[in-house]
Amino acid sequence: MQNCTAAMTLEQRYPAVDSALLPYPSRLFVETTSRCNLSCVMCMKQNDGGTGDGDLDMGTFSALEPALPNLNALVLNGVGEPLLNSRLEQFITRAKKLMPSHGWIGFQSNGLLLTNMRAMTLLDAGLDRICLSMDGVDSTTFGSIRTGSQLLDLQWAFEALAAARTVCGRHDLEIGVEFVVMRDNIRELPPALEWAAARGASFAIVSHLHPFHEPHLEQCAYDTCTDEAIQIFQTWKSKADTIGVDMLSYFRILWKYAKTADEQQVVDFVDAMKTDAGDRGITLDLKRLFAMDYSQIGVTMAVFDEAMRVARRVGLDLRLPEVVRREKRGCAFVEQGGAFVSWDGKMHPCYHLWHRCQSFANGWLHPIKPRSFGNVSQRGILEIWNSCEFRTFRENVLHHDYPSCSGCNCSPCDLVQKDEFERDCYVNTEPCGSCLWSSGVFRCLD
Repeated sequence: MQNCTAAMTLEQRYPAVDSALLPYPSRLFVETTSRCNLSCVMCMKQNDGGTGDGDLDMGTFSALEPALPNLNALVLNGVGEPLLNSRLEQFITRAKKLMPSHGWIGFQSNGLLLTNMRAMTLLDAGLDRICLSMDGVDSTTFGSIRTGSQLLDLQWAFEALAAARTVCGRHDLEIGVEFVVMRDNIRELPPALEWAAARGASFAIVSHLHPFHEPHLEQCAYDTCTDEAIQIFQTWKSKADTIGVDMLSYFRILWKYAKTADEQQVVDFVDAMKTDAGDRGITLDLKRLFAMDYSQIGVTMAVFDEAMRVARRVGLDLRLPEVVRREKRGCAFVEQGGAFVSWDGKMHPCYHLWHRCQSFANGWLHPIKPRSFGNVSQRGILEIWNSCEFRTFRENVLHHDYPSCSGCNCSPCDLVQKDEFERDCYVNTEPCGSCLWSSGVFRCLD
């Protein structure tokens, strides 16, 4: 097993950073298939730069077994529908025998294939957690988003799980729903949570839409300006409004050769705001801040507040995303010791770098190329995890010393829009500056 002696310095300086630097992963996200039986409008599989299709086989799954005795969680899904893999129960049974007693196994599903018999075989195999996709409670909305399915299919999936719980004596099974928020369906979130809780859901995961097509940007209910940037902007705008300074006229007068005293006051106010932000280490994208759709942010916040009230009333564990990006970023995938294995055995560090796609998450085209550190069928999974390349990647991510591409006045730049990413403006070889997972905008079963 290859060691990376240079990486030991971070562990010595940051002894509290445990999971990412242990000699084994603590969480594995394993793609059982990249095939799917639906054509959901927001899925990366509808993206022109998407991935090829295939199923995880037993040989590849067996290559993961050296890592299983130390896992806290095994999540058996990727871009496909896990129930399409007929070996799913075999994977669960084998993993359950090798994982520690506190470790859990789960996956997300559209529920279309969740018959009474399939639900029972999954519970008998040892499944601990299942999360059903639900993007609306109105049948028209549901069908328009999850093309090929209907709300009644989800109803039957809940009924199958409820029956299997009783027959198998598995009342400990956790059932949840995942809701992808868009402008067209966001108001259905609170009633959808109530609907799911009434049918046995105990948790709900809400994520914003990841736009893989440019037209999807019009459906985004989040904003890429950060919470702290917005707070600074609103503070300074309030000051300006109090004394009659129109800060929003800044770009109209900025390049005027001769400015009036009032116009110069506008420029001075914005310059003072930029200095304030710089002193706090906060990036300001002035064009985004001035053009931000504050009414939509207000709608999103109000719906999330109502959703939280519903969750408290019905006893649902609700996990909401941020309404705007967090200024203080953190990568839960790396920090919690996660690794991702695609159906063909390739090992990746996170959702962001799992599959090739074209992303518009930051408001502009960003080609994403997967980052693989090896194939578990060709090299041992622990050998790949402890390789100098993979360990150094995790070490660099833990420093969080990378740019905030979505909040940069110079974005999009050639560095992040290249088909083959090489380095960012901080000379990092990890494309983390353009990732919105670390800002809390996107969520998943983890």
